[in-house]
Amino acid sequence: MPRLENCAWSRSCAARGRHKTQLGDTAAGLAAKVGEMLSSSVSSPSLPLVGHGARSPGAAGTAGTLNLSQHLVQRSLVLFVVGAFMALVLNLLLFPSAWWGPPCCGTAAAVVGLLYPCIDSHLGEPHKFKREWASVMRCIAVFVGINHASAKLDFANNVQLSLTLAALSLGLWWTFDRSRSGLGLGITIAFVATLITQFLVYNGVYQYTSPDFLYIRSWLPCIFFSGGVTVGNIGRQLAMGIPEKPHND
Repeated sequence: MPRLENCAWSRSCAARGRHKTQLGDTAAGLAAKVGEMLSSSVSSPSLPLVGHGARSPGAAGTAGTLNLSQHLVQRSLVLFVVGAFMALVLNLLLFPSAWWGPPCCGTAAAVVGLLYPCIDSHLGEPHKFKREWASVMRCIAVFVGINHASAKLDFANNVQLSLTLAALSLGLWWTFDRSRSGLGLGITIAFVATLITQFLVYNGVYQYTSPDFLYIRSWLPCIFFSGGVTVGNIGRQLAMGIPEKPHND
């Protein structure tokens, strides 16, 4: 009997040992799986980070919008000052006009200078021809020369003057622009500005000493066209820091 009891007790101890071993192995496996799950959840990039260093996509987008708005306001102010200054210089040297001329020209320059790069981006055709300030300054000099030719040079008749200024304006576009958007916007600006000028002259707000076609000078659209191309090049140069929409062929 003692031998049987000893044998039964040894067998029960062995069974308990095996059971404890199995429980230990199971617990170790569960701990390993839990550790893998925790490590994968911490290293997963899809989970949002919470803390002082975390930055949500919405905050980044808001900051980008604010920077774009500030850049837009700065460009508008620069274009307004440039347009008003150019109008003031031309008024003093060539075309004396009313006091409200430079502010109106500054506002128009801001609108046109912002419109040119916007149209380029919308069409997916970024303007890359002669994109440097030296070319812009030469374009301004040619524009002033065209205005000087229209005011100071003597021509046989107004038709000859208009044809000459039209050739010079197209030459300015070909030399400093050569884009379809620049040509289309220049023609549109010349047409709209001529209509506005005609309306002002017809209502007595502004007048010319010797109008030759429907209350205005026939060569005036050429001046507006070359002015639009010049201000457009300034606006494009100021917008160099903004990424442009790629062209899809």
